[in-house]
Amino acid sequence: MHIIVDAHEDLAHNIQSFGRDYTRSVAETRRLEKGSSTVEYTGESLFGYPEYQRGKIALIFATLFAPPRRYQNDDWAKYSYTNADEAHRLYRSQIDIYRRLAEEHSDKFDIIRNTPDLNLLLSKWQDAEEKNPRPTGMVLLMEGAEGIRSPEELGEWWELGLRIIGPAWVGTRYCGGWHEPGPLTDAGRELLSAMAEYNFTLDISHMDEKAALEALDIYEGGIIASHSNAAALLPNSGTNRHLSDRVIRGIIERNGVIGVVLFNVFLKVGWKKADGRELITLEDLVAHIDHICQIAGDAQHVGIGSDFDGGFGLDSVPSEIDTVADLQKIAPFLTERGYTESDIVAILGENFINHLKKNLPSS
Repeated sequence: MHIIVDAHEDLAHNIQSFGRDYTRSVAETRRLEKGSSTVEYTGESLFGYPEYQRGKIALIFATLFAPPRRYQNDDWAKYSYTNADEAHRLYRSQIDIYRRLAEEHSDKFDIIRNTPDLNLLLSKWQDAEEKNPRPTGMVLLMEGAEGIRSPEELGEWWELGLRIIGPAWVGTRYCGGWHEPGPLTDAGRELLSAMAEYNFTLDISHMDEKAALEALDIYEGGIIASHSNAAALLPNSGTNRHLSDRVIRGIIERNGVIGVVLFNVFLKVGWKKADGRELITLEDLVAHIDHICQIAGDAQHVGIGSDFDGGFGLDSVPSEIDTVADLQKIAPFLTERGYTESDIVAILGENFINHLKKNLPSS
């Protein structure tokens, strides 16, 4: 089995909004939620700590995420925001969720803040003789930067353990985003300049292309797209959510990494739940991996960013996937495409690990 890094999982939002307990198994969560409004709203859960162990999910990028109220005006609006102060409070409360998770279940979860933390975590997962359960590391990622009320707050967020910032989900005061296109704003440029002083990693997923291209030109720190697919394979999708080849090339030129998403809607244009998940396979996902690798000329710039429990569940992922542990099933599809073992190791985890080794602080 390969060590896997999943570069986008929405743990805190699900814990906060739906009361999910990710120390439980997926089977237990599904049993407890069967027939509930949670499943109706966000689908059956795809991950839990036992599945991290079984699938060798050593590291995840764990998000701080809350939707703006204009996209969440229903029964779940309690954990949405209408202004920067409300977003700030929600994101701080999610930091507390991760801290409690790591403190109360230190055998299961750990927050990764620096390279010593990362190296210690990896040593546990790489030890073939280790028989005890190992913690899954969490690198904290803010998805949609409205919770940063001003760039002067970045030092506070850094001390709290935040290491990756995505300025957009939909459009924010920093830049255009999903559904709401537009460039970087002056506030966005100020944010990027301040982020570079701390060497936050910039996540351009969800940024509109105009904003992403300028960010690729001006941002001085590390860059990833934590969860994005290739627009070239999704023609006429009618959304600005995917990455053009121009943006993909820009990420590659900046030595960045792109995590591909296992959401069926982002794998086949026009797919709907009523079509059945059997229509989508991991071959559809691997096509996006291969597209990025063909542009790069190597396998060093792509990884996995599942976006699991990100507003969709079991009924909206490729047919081979039952839980996050099944990310291991990607490997044979890559082998069939002619990828070497070293390529597969890189794609499933090493590429994002190498990014972190270059960009996390040394202490």
